[in-house]
Amino acid sequence: MSMEETLFKTVGIVGIGLIGGSLAKDIRTFGLAQRIIGWNRTAAHAERALELGLVDEIAERPEALSAEADLVVLAMPVNILAEQLPKYLDAARPGQVFIDVGSTKMALLDAVAHHPNRAAFVACHPMAGTERSGPDAAIDNLFRNRFTLLIDTDGSDAEAVAKVSALWKRVGSVLATMTAEEHDRTAALLSHMPHVLAYALSRTIKEAERNQALNARFAGGGLASMTRIAHSPISMWQPIFAQNKAFLLAAVDAFAAQLATFRQAIETDDVALLNQLMK
Repeated sequence: MSMEETLFKTVGIVGIGLIGGSLAKDIRTFGLAQRIIGWNRTAAHAERALELGLVDEIAERPEALSAEADLVVLAMPVNILAEQLPKYLDAARPGQVFIDVGSTKMALLDAVAHHPNRAAFVACHPMAGTERSGPDAAIDNLFRNRFTLLIDTDGSDAEAVAKVSALWKRVGSVLATMTAEEHDRTAALLSHMPHVLAYALSRTIKEAERNQALNARFAGGGLASMTRIAHSPISMWQPIFAQNKAFLLAAVDAFAAQLATFRQAIETDDVALLNQLMK
């Protein structure tokens, strides 16, 4: 296998869960690296990732992983990422590339804006996922035909961007670029606000069930579809809500205004307005 085919000799993945594990599976399937090293803060998850063959070995410390890998994938909650990325970049070697897969970007890029090794980092957000977490959640072809957003690439080394772009294309992603502000505004509307709604809807049903106003076991597929993502891990989503507070509040307010208009139409028996809203 030539280095041109493999893209990277060694890939290190910090956080071998849904996204990190799925990327590891695709890297192996498409022969994009000769070796995959993993690390996870939960030792049992690290051992499970090794057992599943997501990685070839587990590093004792994330620093050891970073020292060996020519591509380091940081798949961790966004609050931890903003704290840790500068430390990874402190030890960056010439030609080494770092990427993240986080759902917020302004706080992250602010954290490394003046770092001397900022160019080694390419900010990424694959717009793909499920409500599941951990290494057992990893699936093949998670990124196929899904957008991966590359953020503020002007601050990244051109060769690093080319390698990272090739990686995402080889696993089937469709690439798009945007600024960190554009990204966080977009993610607030398309991803973060829907999660708030799913949690809120689930709480509404649970409260009614606790008050014996209904039996939720009679729910149909529609409710299941709308609340599926409320099973997403709190450790990942609470920091996302906090980091993208301003855009998320604007998105929630926009939805609340639509909900209020629907309520008014229903309360006043305004069929014409209701039809217009539903169209």
